[in-house]
Amino acid sequence: MLKKILPWVVVGFLAAVFVAAFALKDTMNSTISGMMIRQASHELVNSGEILVDSLYNYNKNGGKYEFTFLEFGSTGCLACRRMESVMAEISQKYPQKVNVVFKNILKTENQVFMKYYGIAVIPTQILLDRQGKEFFRHSGFIPTENVEIEFGL
Repeated sequence: MLKKILPWVVVGFLAAVFVAAFALKDTMNSTISGMMIRQASHELVNSGEILVDSLYNYNKNGGKYEFTFLEFGSTGCLACRRMESVMAEISQKYPQKVNVVFKNILKTENQVFMKYYGIAVIPTQILLDRQGKEFFRHSGFIPTENVEIEFGL
């Protein structure tokens, strides 16, 4: 009797764990990102703030853009490749308003950004306002329409 019931109990338990993990994925991602940001050294945080401010604070640097669309991913990631069309569409539709920037997390020069923003999952999209301040974050694929809604375009 136990041999007949045990496999079903195991399958049921694994299914429950899978459903719970899927339902809590955003919470887990936020928690891990927060932990990464808190563990970042003071020097890393300062250098990240200076770098972001110099590149994406258009009020200070005289840039023409109203927003920045940061996309963190890699070329080997399937969902990241799907995001390429979204980035291209936003860039084409709003060339004067939105600065679309892809950060390949595998490149050394992007590690400061990745650690500064606590990127735990790719693809991750971070939207910055004109002052270079984050106002929206999303992990996974996001359609163009949803990005436009977040920007208020």
